[in-house]
Amino acid sequence: MLFVGADLGGTKTTAGLVTSAGTLLRSFTRPTPAAHGPTAVVDTVVRLVREAMAASEEAVTGVGVGAAGVVDPVSGTVLSATDALPGWAGTPLRMLLTERLGVPVAVDNDVYAHAMGEAWRGAGAGLSRVLVAAAGTGVGGCLVLDGEPYRGARHVAGSVGHVPAAEADGLPCPCGGSGHLETVASGPGLHALYRRRGGDPAVGDARQVCARAAAGTDAVAAAAVDVAASALGRALGGVANLYDPDVVIVGGGLAGAGPRWGDGLVGAVRAELMPPLVGLPVLPAGLGATAAVIGAARAAMLAYEGKTTR
Repeated sequence: MLFVGADLGGTKTTAGLVTSAGTLLRSFTRPTPAAHGPTAVVDTVVRLVREAMAASEEAVTGVGVGAAGVVDPVSGTVLSATDALPGWAGTPLRMLLTERLGVPVAVDNDVYAHAMGEAWRGAGAGLSRVLVAAAGTGVGGCLVLDGEPYRGARHVAGSVGHVPAAEADGLPCPCGGSGHLETVASGPGLHALYRRRGGDPAVGDARQVCARAAAGTDAVAAAAVDVAASALGRALGGVANLYDPDVVIVGGGLAGAGPRWGDGLVGAVRAELMPPLVGLPVLPAGLGATAAVIGAARAAMLAYEGKTTR
């Protein structure tokens, strides 16, 4: 059987043709027309999914979508969303896509889809309790139990970016709160930290901050990377103590920030772990940018099989 998985983000949307064994055969990507509203975004998803379906002579059994925002996986409706997708909250995504595509559609949050992909065919393959964190534009997380994401009572479980962090004390968070991890450990948070500490105003984003830190030419950049990595690592160590997973997997755009960030994060995780967890593996994500597409396809497979959601 073949399924289509789609990763719907605020910047770009990708749809891919995925086998029942989790192999990504083809993928198609377009910019997400977020500024043009939900109708234009849904049109883009439909167009990409149809391209993926047309790439196979075999009929597609179902479609899965990992979408930005808080999503009710039962109704497939977006419950809330950030300003990255104006007007996105309230969109009945599953209903709209099912009507236009003519096949069963499963919809979930994009971070959950990313985590499902890593747990199924990535660095967590074969393990029962997989904790996944993604640090990029934001900081997200998910605990995958026996192949399914644990969502919580209100579909926001795993929001590791919104736990308190001493390094972020008093800083406003995009969620409306303050003092949350995301304000220092995300890409924009790291860049803002660098600027607050007197970094070069010509440095335009976190990628440049990390490059300067790696080159050893900018002490402020090095210190900012150390703070961001340590803050995220300490938070993940605390979450690991809470849930006792088989593995911690770290992905997202900042995962490619270099050894200084990676080593600092792992060291901070280990410094927080209780003695029984001392050997807990902390691994880089294995699927890269394809994780959410593969995970969304997996969500479609589980729906086809009649599996319940946590």
